[in-house]
Amino acid sequence: MNPRQIVQALLDSVQRGDFEKARFLVSNDCQFSGPVPELIRREAWMGINRNLQKAFPNLDYHFHVDRVDGLDGGTVKISAELKGTHNGVLDLSPLGLGVTPATHKSFATPHEHARVTIKGDKVASWVAEPIEGGRVMGILDQLGVTVPTM
Repeated sequence: MNPRQIVQALLDSVQRGDFEKARFLVSNDCQFSGPVPELIRREAWMGINRNLQKAFPNLDYHFHVDRVDGLDGGTVKISAELKGTHNGVLDLSPLGLGVTPATHKSFATPHEHARVTIKGDKVASWVAEPIEGGRVMGILDQLGVTVPTM
């Protein structure tokens, strides 16, 4: 698969909740930054996305592959607009953000952009651009959840 296909397969797998396939597409030492307050690795990222889907059964990431950059085509620009309704328990304790019971409120993040780097045939890094009202913290704010101070 080429970089665009690898990233599209990852995005499709996450949207479907197929984390076994997603795990296969992401390198063991992959780093994710931006979507959550601290840099995280593959398993933490998978766990957060799994927990988001439990908390928001109708979660739609609205993922898009925007373009492929780099001389080797190894950088793929993506975008997303997450939307969902909080009808389940949201467990963000791995991030130090606690567990939140269902609020039954809906959220919609602003249009967010990220840069995904491919090395070999795996995703090696995912860097989300900071945006006001985006990411996990933006979701919590829209739900009216008070974030514990760290």
